[in-house]
Amino acid sequence: MPHDHGIIAAAITPRDLKGALDPGAAFELIDYLCKAKVHGIALFTAVGEYPAFSLEERSRLLYLAVKRSRVPIYACAGSIGLDDSLQLAREARRGGAAGVLLPPPHFFPYLQPELCEFFLQFSRQLGEGIDVYLANTPDFTSELLPETACHLLASGRFAGIVDPVAGNGALHGAPVALLSGDDAGFPAARSAGAHGALSAAACAVPELVVALDAALLAGNLPEVERLHGLLREFLAWVAQFPFPVAVKVSTGLRGVKLGVQRVLLSAERQRLLEAFCEWFKGWLPSWQKTL
Repeated sequence: MPHDHGIIAAAITPRDLKGALDPGAAFELIDYLCKAKVHGIALFTAVGEYPAFSLEERSRLLYLAVKRSRVPIYACAGSIGLDDSLQLAREARRGGAAGVLLPPPHFFPYLQPELCEFFLQFSRQLGEGIDVYLANTPDFTSELLPETACHLLASGRFAGIVDPVAGNGALHGAPVALLSGDDAGFPAARSAGAHGALSAAACAVPELVVALDAALLAGNLPEVERLHGLLREFLAWVAQFPFPVAVKVSTGLRGVKLGVQRVLLSAERQRLLEAFCEWFKGWLPSWQKTL
């Protein structure tokens, strides 16, 4: 029976003012997430913009993060192909990560038989020593269809899956961890039996997502409705900007140094972002005191 993973915060990747990876700011982010009592931290997922960083940068930050963090660190091994993903996973195993999150290769579209072969080849070549989780990221890579995911999970080679519809009955049955990858659908997935969540929102508002999870586990439906309503307000703003702009900006408003904002916005969208910042600064304290 898989253990409960709780809330794993998908972390942004801080840069310095020159645009380089900023380990010091990453440490501040890790401390802030641990203080908010998330149950794990995932580095270099989609919200961490993994294609923008070299393999060496990713491995170096992972080693440092494992030493710094008071909660398990998960490493995304997403890349353009098998060899790079294997290198990242081996470094994660060597560095003491709790698990590897493996999305399909990015950029080129893949059919389901090729995706299946990619994941199975990865598992065979990596071997033992670290848990590997399938990561279905259809917004950024080829989609893993339920029948493909079920086939891979039934192989016994994978510890679980991060999926936007982790509570979907099609993925139930195998003794693996089912983790929600969609903040908006997390309460439904949790109620349907998901073993936790990989949450981008938990990077910006970790206390809210952790409290929502606690209310779900306690069966406190009025509190679930209240907290989910607050989360939906935040997500409605997030959806108005290129991902992950709003998550990064709101995390910065919590005091984490972000460095350079690489996404260029139109003048209209920039004004909307300024309105979001003003909203966030008033919205955040309005519910923090109620937790």
